[in-house]
Amino acid sequence: MAFVQFSRVSLAFAGRDILKEVSLYLAAGSRSCLAGVNGSGKSTLMKVIAGKIAADSGDRAVQKGTRIAYLPQSGIAHRGRTLREEAETAYSDITAKISRQEDLGRILEKHKGGEGSTEALLEEYHRIQDEVEASGYYMREQSVGMVLDGLGFSRADLDRPTGEFSGGWQMRIALAKVLLEKADILLLDEPTNYLDIEAKTWLEEWLRSYPGGYLLVSHDRYFLDVSVNEVLELFQGSLKRYAGNYSSYEKLRQQELNALLKRYAEQQEEIARAEDIIRRFRYKASKAAMVQERIKMLEKMERIEIPESLKKISIAFPPPPHSGRIAFSLTGIGKSYGSRQVLSGLDLLVESGEKLVVVGRNGAGKTTLLRILAGKDQDFQGEVRYGAGISAAYFSQDDAETQNSGEQILASLEAAAPMHLIPRVRDMLGAFLFRGDDVYKPLSVLSGGEKSRLALLRMLLRPVNLLILDEPTNHLDIHSKDILLSTLKAFTGTVIFVSHDRSFMEELSTKTLELSAHGGEGAAARLFYGNYAYYLDRREREAEDNWAGKGRVNKAADDTSESGAVRLKPALQGNAPGAAERREAEKQRQTLRRRLERQEGEILRKLEELEAEKKALEAELAKPEVYTRAEKARAVQARIGGLDKQIGEKTVEWEEKAAELEETGM
Repeated sequence: MAFVQFSRVSLAFAGRDILKEVSLYLAAGSRSCLAGVNGSGKSTLMKVIAGKIAADSGDRAVQKGTRIAYLPQSGIAHRGRTLREEAETAYSDITAKISRQEDLGRILEKHKGGEGSTEALLEEYHRIQDEVEASGYYMREQSVGMVLDGLGFSRADLDRPTGEFSGGWQMRIALAKVLLEKADILLLDEPTNYLDIEAKTWLEEWLRSYPGGYLLVSHDRYFLDVSVNEVLELFQGSLKRYAGNYSSYEKLRQQELNALLKRYAEQQEEIARAEDIIRRFRYKASKAAMVQERIKMLEKMERIEIPESLKKISIAFPPPPHSGRIAFSLTGIGKSYGSRQVLSGLDLLVESGEKLVVVGRNGAGKTTLLRILAGKDQDFQGEVRYGAGISAAYFSQDDAETQNSGEQILASLEAAAPMHLIPRVRDMLGAFLFRGDDVYKPLSVLSGGEKSRLALLRMLLRPVNLLILDEPTNHLDIHSKDILLSTLKAFTGTVIFVSHDRSFMEELSTKTLELSAHGGEGAAARLFYGNYAYYLDRREREAEDNWAGKGRVNKAADDTSESGAVRLKPALQGNAPGAAERREAEKQRQTLRRRLERQEGEILRKLEELEAEKKALEAELAKPEVYTRAEKARAVQARIGGLDKQIGEKTVEWEEKAAELEETGM
């Protein structure tokens, strides 16, 4: 079984302990994520696991033949090949094996050695042949097309030079190559940073069926919730494991934090009492022994520290000015880029106080619509009208990049803040990941992500009542997203936004505007009177209705449902069954579903038992008294391998049962 294992690994930079005797075990089937505050060392640990950085001490063991693929956060650029050619370099190990196989073939043709040496050459030749066939190399064209399509590339992109793609798309190319390698262990550092919601959803599905193991770093809570079953938290150099998805980890961590805060408060009281005694009696000879005792106690005391990521910071921004009932209206909005029509005849009215999320695939016109509404794009058809008293602020990644002065971060924010908020600027900067000496950086040296966070914070300091936000959560960690989310939920003005963070979209939105590109005809728009979760549910029900073949769409009978979205009425088709027949069919379907649900529950309970047994064995394997004894370690690994096989069989059984359940149509 493929695995990578670390035992008591330590690493320090410039006198700071990044990793302190960290132990870790990853194997095929691992579904793990790495959590921790920014700067805690998550990316460093990833590089150590990948073998990119050597640890100062400790043991790193990798099962022979285990292939590890690593995707860094950023910094990858591709040149000199087409997209198709670059993607196919993921198979370079296989092409090397094919080259070796061809060499062996030529050697065997000329070989005149003994029978033993011939047999060894033949064995190697056939072993390579089996590995090449198992790799899917001869189906690589289909695999490359499927992965690139899932990550948002078009068929026309396949023959484009990779040098033409922007930085975000360069990282998508890198992600595609890592996925196509089909390694035993994947190490993905912020794989969703440059993905839209459709590509994220595809990646979630891909990981769900991935037979190997993976370790993720991500700031997307929903993505982690559906992709992992354990969280490894890196805090002050130590690594702690939590079973369950990310939300389960947060709940348990919050309970721990509450207990920690209580102990912290008690310790602070104890410290205050000791310091008070020292201060009052330091110069009294009769109290010298008591003072020295308190000093020694404070020196020996192990100070409790609160993880910064779990501190609850509440930020109050300026209240929005009063406005009328209508925030804005759009009439006949159209926009073309050359011969390509992006928006056409769009009408929309948004009332004050709404939180409207705009959704749709790439190219549907989401960013274009926000730019038109913000007045950044004046070349369009139609009319934009703001309501009475509306004052707007616009945020986008592109505008954030224009901050290039030599002014320091802190000074620039204090200059932009209302007088009553100036004392809170340091806290606000900390909430948006500018901590310590970072606040004295000049704007000209900031990275794209830092400029984006600063522009977002500066915008929130302004007293406006309409916020137009294009990807506001990019470059924020989960903690900062939560602060932004709570701030925007408390904001009594109007918000229209585009985001690729599903949990953020669901939590903030009150209505959903869907833009659907239709070739050269621009985007068709539908307004849903519900949040993003409601929108997804409606779309899923529509898809099920269409899939079930309930009838072709009768366009003449289309109308508007109570949700405000277009409701498609199926045309009635001949010979519908009678009421008695329908009731009997429904009764049989209910009985079948209950039986399938019971069987599915039994399978899931068995899967949980197998997973728990496997986790216990993995914990045992991480013990020094086990992994240092080869025979004992092999025995435990063999038992884990047997459990992996059972888990795989039960998983297939569960998937089949789930498919049967889905076919009941309920």
